[in-house]
Amino acid sequence: MQYGIFSFLKTTLGAALLSAGLAAAHAADLRVLTHSSFTIPKPLLTQFEKENGVKLRITKAGDAGEMLNKLILTKANPIADVVYGVDNALAPKALAAGVIEAGSSAAAGRKPVAELPAPLVPVDYGYVTLNYHKAWFAKKGLALPQSLDDLTQPAYAKLLVVQNPATSSPGYAFLLSTIGTLGEDKAFDFWAKLRSNGLKVAKGWTEAYYTEFSQNGGKYPIVVSYATSPAAELFYSKTKLAEPPTGSLSFPGAVFRQVEGVALVKGGKNRAAAEKFVDFLRSAPVQTGMQTEMWMYPAEAGVAKSDAFKFAPEPTAFSAPTDADIAAKGAEWVARWTKVVLK
Repeated sequence: MQYGIFSFLKTTLGAALLSAGLAAAHAADLRVLTHSSFTIPKPLLTQFEKENGVKLRITKAGDAGEMLNKLILTKANPIADVVYGVDNALAPKALAAGVIEAGSSAAAGRKPVAELPAPLVPVDYGYVTLNYHKAWFAKKGLALPQSLDDLTQPAYAKLLVVQNPATSSPGYAFLLSTIGTLGEDKAFDFWAKLRSNGLKVAKGWTEAYYTEFSQNGGKYPIVVSYATSPAAELFYSKTKLAEPPTGSLSFPGAVFRQVEGVALVKGGKNRAAAEKFVDFLRSAPVQTGMQTEMWMYPAEAGVAKSDAFKFAPEPTAFSAPTDADIAAKGAEWVARWTKVVLK
């Protein structure tokens, strides 16, 4: 009798384990397209998979500009079900290309701290601005630049590295901030002067910040980055520091408020799971955890900012052209920038 019960339990348990294994093996894929800086604590991603019976297939497609270009080029046969990282600078291009569509996620109905045009659902926001290497300027005894015009002067020759706006969202954002402040023609005059003054252009943020910026071993002590970058430098420092080794230069024309969002990919699969992923990105645990992973401010109202952000105060002013002008002229501005700066 005891053997019979043992046999029954063994058979039942084996069947249950087999069933669970088959369920895991057949978990539906959710294809997520992101830019290269997308980072969320792994336990949260694992929890999402477990709770929704899916396997996340996350593809990091370079900088946000590159990511969107890939999404547009594969429009006929979408490579993702949901996309994260399209920001307010790239939103007009995404909308015009018709590669994203609306869903019915709960997050889409909640008012965020920073807005994006539908169907994009805001996830986070930050400020693209100039960062400088404190030790480099202290060693040279050179005063910090106080304006865009200062950057074109001989004293600041060969000191600035920016990202290519054709492939980089912060690069594009910085271009837009100069146009928003100076106006189109004066902005491109400014860029021509920067070229003559030894401007360095990198493909994307990673290359500019981690290869070319002097804080990380490069030759250029000024880089287009984020207002939160100094706080991140302090947070990750291997030695105990009282203050960040870098600072921000948030003067007029050098600050763009970037809002990043998530949306369903038009023609994508697994729509139900994609909508759950949208809500997941706006959930309190993710909004909290991503702050010291991606160094952006939370878009969900009521989520507290990390203590690390006391070294990353939000700039009080920022500039950009109107959304209508970005939609109408954005591609033309990038082409003009390419001609003025690279050719």
